[in-house]
Amino acid sequence: MRILVQEAPFDVGAEAKAFSEGLSASGAAVTFTGIVRDNAEGNLVEMLIEHYPGMTEKALTKIATEATERWDLEDVLVIHRYGSMKPSDMIMMVATASRHRVAAFEAAEFLMDFLKSRAPFWKQEITKDSASWVASKEEDEDALKRW
Repeated sequence: MRILVQEAPFDVGAEAKAFSEGLSASGAAVTFTGIVRDNAEGNLVEMLIEHYPGMTEKALTKIATEATERWDLEDVLVIHRYGSMKPSDMIMMVATASRHRVAAFEAAEFLMDFLKSRAPFWKQEITKDSASWVASKEEDEDALKRW
């Protein structure tokens, strides 16, 4: 299991390749990459993400550990960025590996749902005219109910 919280961009291809290379017991590796998207008005200048070092890594490790307890996973990777990002920048990546694809997909979805709603990151949308903190969404909370 590898958990990275970093300011620097990451190379999705290189991370996916490195994640897959050591797998010997898995028949499936699933990856997901989250991307900063423009807001509904189309005027997002940047997304600023803040976190508390130490607390964030502990929370992400707890979420990833729960995934490994629920599904038979050979490996898990979570990368989440913080700092200033522009639309189309990669913000996070999740990778899971399991003997069977269903477990790899379900575990990846579980990780994405819990990272979205329970990881201690604070996001601020900065436009040309204003800045506002992103509030949690009801549909994100609802997504957790299936787990």
